[in-house]
Amino acid sequence: MPPTDDGSWLIVGAGALGQLFAASLARRFPIVLLGRQAAESPIHLRRPDGETLRIAVPRQRPAAWAADRTSTAVPTLVVLATKSHDAMAALDALAPRLAPATPLLLVQNGFRTQPAISERWAGPVLCASTTEAAYRPPPGPQSPDVVHAATGTTWIGDLADHHFALATSVARRLDQAGIAATPCRDIRRHLWHKLAVNAVINPLTACHRVPNGALARPAFRPRVTALVAEIERIMHAEGVAPPPQGWQALIDGVIQATASNHSSMLQDVLANRPTEHDAILGPLVEASLRHRLDAPELQALWRAASA
Repeated sequence: MPPTDDGSWLIVGAGALGQLFAASLARRFPIVLLGRQAAESPIHLRRPDGETLRIAVPRQRPAAWAADRTSTAVPTLVVLATKSHDAMAALDALAPRLAPATPLLLVQNGFRTQPAISERWAGPVLCASTTEAAYRPPPGPQSPDVVHAATGTTWIGDLADHHFALATSVARRLDQAGIAATPCRDIRRHLWHKLAVNAVINPLTACHRVPNGALARPAFRPRVTALVAEIERIMHAEGVAPPPQGWQALIDGVIQATASNHSSMLQDVLANRPTEHDAILGPLVEASLRHRLDAPELQALWRAASA
């Protein structure tokens, strides 16, 4: 598979992360963002330093792009930035206009979409695990479209480690666009690590309607600590190597680094949208049952999110 240093990328999904990627890339490279808006529409991006940029981004609606049989332009990479529960349907809708070997980059939360699409799609499927923090604030006269709350690192690889050269090429372009990215051969481990972080931060912030940093308060510490202990036991049973600093330090560090961020699950709850609780909590709950491990805190979060 040739590298994707040249050619246009298609970004599917105009949520916080999709808009962050689109705005960052559009300043230097040809991209098209598929979302609710169409035509050339600027994204107002507030950077971590407080500066707000107005970045022109070419947009189309997914149905219009999929139905356009007059264009011969084929994207060299599709960045699938939809919610996990929408990813397969979005890909199916676009597939007739894509070359069968078109590479994909999946940036979904959790660990549901990645194995399913990797098994099904004929072309290379890269997965991303990112610590970039972004959210969409409530609409208002002075509100930006997306707030880049904290910079991080984006790890890129495929589950079978067959496409390291492609991952290197994709990471290079993201890096040039200002999104720090690193190719890796063990993306599965990074996805499990991100899953552990999300399983603590997302449901707790959504349940209590608080930003990430609130979880560092004494009132939340017992529950955060209990969740981390359960996750640590599950990861050990699954054979997932711990981070060098340990699970508690990893999750505490993300809480601190993304203190002002509104988690994706909190954003969904506030907007009355379906959450990604199945993709985020489901794999851990299933693993606890598979290994016959008690996980009362995870189970409680799962029941609350499923209600």
